[in-house]
Amino acid sequence: MSSQRVLPQSKETLLQSYNKRLKDDIRSILDNFTEIIKTAKVEDETQVSRATQAEQEHYEMHVRAANIVRAGESLMKLVSDLKQFLILNDFPSVNEAINHRNQQLHALQEECDKKLTNLRDEIAIDLYELEEEYYSSRYK
Repeated sequence: MSSQRVLPQSKETLLQSYNKRLKDDIRSILDNFTEIIKTAKVEDETQVSRATQAEQEHYEMHVRAANIVRAGESLMKLVSDLKQFLILNDFPSVNEAINHRNQQLHALQEECDKKLTNLRDEIAIDLYELEEEYYSSRYK
């Protein structure tokens, strides 16, 4: 779209909230993925036993993976909301689609009218020939 349309304030606010949701979800995915990678690194000995540390890291990875999934689902919901917004608020393209379909149907109607007119003319000619044959025959 080369020309920007002026949107009412409520639509503009809604689009800004969609943009904020997008950025927040992408940031959440990136941060959680980064933390999973950091957790996967083997560190030097600490005061906590290896088994305890491994269990803690395992739990942290599960939580972060769940956060990534939640952010992904949120992005899918955002896509659905954007599609709904576009369908409900994109009147110029809806009108264009209606006009295009209207033109197609008018062309089809004209084609059908021409075929019916030709069929009527052919039937009239055949009927005239049949009437002439009937009235000129001796079997009438």
